[in-house]
Amino acid sequence: MIDSVIFDMDGLMFDTERVWATLWEPALATLGLSYKEGLDVAARGTAGNTMRAVLRRFYGENCDTDAIIEALHAQAEKAFQAPPPKKPGLDEILTWLDAQHIPMAVASSGWGLTHYFKVIVSGEQFSASKPNPEIFLRAAEALGTVPSRTLVLEDSYNGVRAGANGRFITVMVPDMAPANDEMRRLYTAECRDLYEVLDGLQKGRF
Repeated sequence: MIDSVIFDMDGLMFDTERVWATLWEPALATLGLSYKEGLDVAARGTAGNTMRAVLRRFYGENCDTDAIIEALHAQAEKAFQAPPPKKPGLDEILTWLDAQHIPMAVASSGWGLTHYFKVIVSGEQFSASKPNPEIFLRAAEALGTVPSRTLVLEDSYNGVRAGANGRFITVMVPDMAPANDEMRRLYTAECRDLYEVLDGLQKGRF
């Protein structure tokens, strides 16, 4: 039985990944750069130095990664002025976990649900981002628990890799990218949505 839960935010709690995918082209255009096919997929679920490494792979070792990230965030500020849609089952799973007094952490902050979470951590706080498990390990430490008793909910490949690298109970809830053979080797379970995760929790599957 798990004694805490760590949530990813983009693509898991909120339907944001499709919006992020549209922001690269206008962000790059402000710097006179064109979008390169595959960038969105490669960068999905990353932040900090991991995202910088992805950008160097696409635009060369000498590209101004900070300027690109700043341009992307400027586009995001405009795009996310209104709260994005919640993913199906989010309210229900948060309400149930809260009623069971199971502490929760979120791997980012925002959109009015922070009162549910004992711990909020952001990828920008760490030099290495997913698939490095540091953000999850820090969240678990702050929750006072250990990976073997902590459920990590993720939608992205890098997020699942991070959960597995940290030896967490990792459940994938796919969003834009379906589970592949690598994910099936790494995750503990796969659920089609948060309703199915809630059902698994109520039945003691995790």
